[in-house]
Amino acid sequence: MAPTLQDVTALKDLARQLQDRINKIERSMKGEDVSVTPESIRMILIGPPGAGKGTQSPKIKEKFCACHLATGDMLRSQVAAKTPLGLAAKKIMNEGGLVSDEIMVGMIKSELDNNPECKNGFILDGFPRTVPQAERLDSMLAERNEKLDHAIQLIIDDALLVARITGRLVHPASGRSYHRIFNPPKDDMKDDVTGEPLIQRADDNAETLKKRLATYHQQTAPVVDYYKKKSIWRGVDASQEPGQVWQQMLKIFEEKKQPKQQ
Repeated sequence: MAPTLQDVTALKDLARQLQDRINKIERSMKGEDVSVTPESIRMILIGPPGAGKGTQSPKIKEKFCACHLATGDMLRSQVAAKTPLGLAAKKIMNEGGLVSDEIMVGMIKSELDNNPECKNGFILDGFPRTVPQAERLDSMLAERNEKLDHAIQLIIDDALLVARITGRLVHPASGRSYHRIFNPPKDDMKDDVTGEPLIQRADDNAETLKKRLATYHQQTAPVVDYYKKKSIWRGVDASQEPGQVWQQMLKIFEEKKQPKQQ
């Protein structure tokens, strides 16, 4: 008998519970007080394809016990689950249209309301891409008496991205990313966690990348300016090795905790 949606939901809940236990064990091994709830975070991670969002997001997720909302994955999940928002999005996509900002923000709100992983905050990846989207997101969070803590941009020269992208490998189910040279999996073409096969995305090639980068720069500049005016934007040099990038991000998180000088 084929698994039902209820079966899948139950397995996801079990996986989340196991991940929570693993996180507590790891924190205990590091000498952290597991009785203390980690600080919350609400942030946007901005960066072009290959900048390292897929490498840094799991680290942020683990540190804050928050959810990673990659909008592409979220959209596919809602469509597969046949939620009202997913059905509306599928109809628009089947007609060749773009999913509306209202539907995308609705999906994010749905995750915040229903995904247990989001109880301590979120890392939003891939949204907002325009100022109107940013404004709509802020409005939705304001209705929840919440606001963004950070808008962190991974900055890297376009020329360096070609080598990164053409060597990128992805675990489709989780979104975990690797690189043949810079971040290879322990076993060739296998995910470190599940052992399942890794793939190279069809659009991870130089020609497609140049088009995506042109679109990214055109869309991102106004959004970056929007968050700069709100004083939550910070840029990180993403050309460094991943560990150094992570250390810079940790400094940003620590600075946020420091009281402002009067």
